[in-house]
Amino acid sequence: MSVIPLVFTSGWASGINAYAVVLLLGLFGATGVSDEVPAALQRTDVLIVAGVLFLCEAVADKIPYVDSVWDTAHTVIRPVAGAVIAALLAGESGSLPELAAGAIGGSTALMSHLVKAGTRMAVNTSPEPFSNVGMSIAEDLGVAGVITFAIFNPVAAAVIAAALLVLGIVTVLFLASRIRRFLRRRAQRREEKRLAGTGGPWPPV
Repeated sequence: MSVIPLVFTSGWASGINAYAVVLLLGLFGATGVSDEVPAALQRTDVLIVAGVLFLCEAVADKIPYVDSVWDTAHTVIRPVAGAVIAALLAGESGSLPELAAGAIGGSTALMSHLVKAGTRMAVNTSPEPFSNVGMSIAEDLGVAGVITFAIFNPVAAAVIAAALLVLGIVTVLFLASRIRRFLRRRAQRREEKRLAGTGGPWPPV
């Protein structure tokens, strides 16, 4: 039970930026800042891959519409990453606590991912790119801050993560009309590309 707050927090953060979570936890473990980080996350190859993917996400996440495509591609990756990280934190391979931790981390990551993806859809209804950059920087700083805090005070960090998750869900519900507008625009662009690829609609008889 003592690892549950860290599991919940890492799940929330993984739904926003899973690569940052792996990179931060791995560095904290490798440098001796925390003894709670499993050895699998401290491996050099894992840290290198996480670092490269984090840089890719840092760029893609700040470009309008590209960020939403990136989020769509990570609808499975982030929850799976949250579940794996949580299971590793729980330890005891194949045990019931490990399975429970994986379920908590994965489901929390899925919820925070949906909040992030929905918020970005709403932001993309605005033509200027500064909102995307600001949102991305705020998300990265939030993940870094909460994960770092969780290493030293996991219970308080879990409370903060839970509050941010609830706030995010409320925000997405409030922005529902903008999200629908984004989805309509995307469907319209797809239809325009389809018609352009087929030579346009058939002329009337």
